Amino acid sequence: MAETVRHICGISGGKDSSALAVYMRDRVPDMEYFFCDTGAELPETYEYLTRLEVILGKPIERLNASRGFDHWFEVFRGTLPSPQMRWCTRNMKIKPIEEWIGDAPAISYVAIRADESNRKGYVSTKTNIETQFPFVEDNIDHDGVMRILEDAGIGLPDYYKWRTRSGCYFCFYQRKAEWIGLSELHPELFDRAVAIEQKVLQDAGLDGDADFGDRAMSGRQYTWSGGETLLQLRSRRDEIMEKQEAAMAQATKNRANIPLVEALSEALDDDDDTLPCTACAL
Repeated sequence: MAETVRHICGISGGKDSSALAVYMRDRVPDMEYFFCDTGAELPETYEYLTRLEVILGKPIERLNASRGFDHWFEVFRGTLPSPQMRWCTRNMKIKPIEEWIGDAPAISYVAIRADESNRKGYVSTKTNIETQFPFVEDNIDHDGVMRILEDAGIGLPDYYKWRTRSGCYFCFYQRKAEWIGLSELHPELFDRAVAIEQKVLQDAGLDGDADFGDRAMSGRQYTWSGGETLLQLRSRRDEIMEKQEAAMAQATKNRANIPLVEALSEALDDDDDTLPCTACAL
């Protein structure tokens, strides 16, 4: 007898994956929804997942890594995760997903939109997992995603007021202005990120006031944000926010009636358009 094929849909806490979950709700009744919980997510993300469960009418499975950030931080000898060494994604996101799926045949639905050509999302290399892209197949773009969320009555997570990417509070893909947002809206989480960073600097015998601008790739292993420590970044708060406000004003001027979240996204991309982690930020 053939094995039952599982249908799974991962939710990152971002708008695209949440919209896909809603979109597939009535199309695949036996869909299993999951969220990789690192234990370092934003409070707004957890709140949004609870609201989404009501819309979906079923629970979202929380997948927790058997070992948390502190464990892997020690394994990698106090090296911060970075775009060049994304050990957090591999050990706290991808590994728990593939352990949860196991060896049974499964179809994984990924929330890449029809208007995205430079994102791939999480695609497993395991032969028992088939990947499908419903938004691409059905030609659903950014506006379509926003309509799905609006029609469902759930809207966007509250963190979109200051940040456009889901993920851990200390995510190294955060832009400068997003770190400022974290420091002002969740100062206790910002302080935790500072403490981790300061430990790395102290263990490496580095001066926290040093100029990291010339360290290039290796500098990202010593500081969360490229070129400077979080304390240095926070000291430039007014400069960073003035730059963002000017970029948002320009985005609004260039496109009449642009939604606030899109203006924020364009302003932040003007600061840093690095693609975020594909397993975290859909």
